[in-house]
Parts: sequence; structure tokens; C-alpha cells
Amino acid sequence: MSVPTSLDVEQAHPRLRELTVVDVRTPGEFASGHLPDAVNVPLDRLVRSLPELRRAAEGGPLLIVCASGARSAGAVATLAPHGVPASSLTGGTEAWAAAGHALEYPGGVRSRAVWAMERQVRFAAGALVLAGLLLGLLLHPAFALLSAAIGGGLVFSALTGTCGMAVVLGRLPFNRRPAQSRARPRGPAADGGNLRGADRVLSYRTRRPRRRVHR
Repeated sequence: MSVPTSLDVEQAHPRLRELTVVDVRTPGEFASGHLPDAVNVPLDRLVRSLPELRRAAEGGPLLIVCASGARSAGAVATLAPHGVPASSLTGGTEAWAAAGHALEYPGGVRSRAVWAMERQVRFAAGALVLAGLLLGLLLHPAFALLSAAIGGGLVFSALTGTCGMAVVLGRLPFNRRPAQSRARPRGPAADGGNLRGADRVLSYRTRRPRRRVHR
């Protein structure tokens, strides 16, 4: 059976129990709210997690999720050549929450919200362009090249579907830090917000029987 490359919220919600949800956002974003039973495999760890993702896909459909759907669509395109069929959630967690569906939080406690990566990139790019222009006016015209470089990088990002700035920002401590909570979650999904446990959770889900959905 062919797997669609994307599912919208209305299509995904009734099928959630039969899907393995893989959230490709950073641990910091994941801790600010994720789909029920989602496993956190950040985008920069996707290729390293291919064996576990492939086994999980053999047990049932994968639903790849991010904040807006952009990164998850890229992840689906990355997985396809490796023989791992998956669907991207159109609109991401933003669309899921806007439709009135619940989000879960590691440990059951909502942590301090971390900006979505797309928002972080816009802020960083805008700040660097503004800094380049101001330094060019106040100190030396050569600083204007910084603004030009950022503009060129954004054009390259749009043409290639990649974003080097997002990769750099994703390595900052507040994006790498998993959820901190006083409550200890229970069950195999408890490792969803932990990078070291994500592969183990995926492996568990390939072994567990799928719950039947009564129609």
C-alpha cells in the first residue's frame, strides 16, 4: 500500500493510534508541546536513526511532524530514497493545536516555550541584516557585506530547501536541552523527549502490537 507524502490534521487525527509519530524539531521545541505519543528524533539525527525508522515503518505508517510542516516535508523527502516511506503532517503542531487537538508535554508539565525554528531563523536573519546595515553606516561600509551575505544565504535556502542557519541555531544549548520536569513520566513513551532514548522507543514500537481501531 502506498503511503501519501502528506496528511492534513483532519486525515491524521482519526488515524493517530495506528501511526508512529516522529517529531523532528529540536528537544527544546519538543518540550513546549508535541502530538500524543510522539518520539523526538531531531532533524540533524534523522539519517543516524535510519535503521530504527526503517523498522518502525515496517510495523506501520510513520507520521513526521514539525512546527509548520516545512521541516517534516524535508524529512519525508530525505527518508524516501532510503526506503522509508512516511507522511508529513501539513501545518505541523501549529495546525494540530489550532484545530483544537491536545498537545502533550514531557513529564506532563509544560516547560517554558521555545520559539519554533522558523521563527528563530527569521529573528536571527533580520537581526544580522540590521546589524550589517547599522555597522556599515556607523563604522565602515564593508559591514554592509554581512547583510548581503545573509540575503544570499536566504535565497540559497529557498532554492535548495536547506537552511544552514537552522542547523547552527539547532546546536545552541536552549534548543538541545530536553524537557526538565519534577514529574517522572511512565511507560516507553517517557523517553520521547530524550535524544538517547528515542531510538529505544522506536525499537519498542516496532515490537509492540498495534491497537485495533474499531470503525
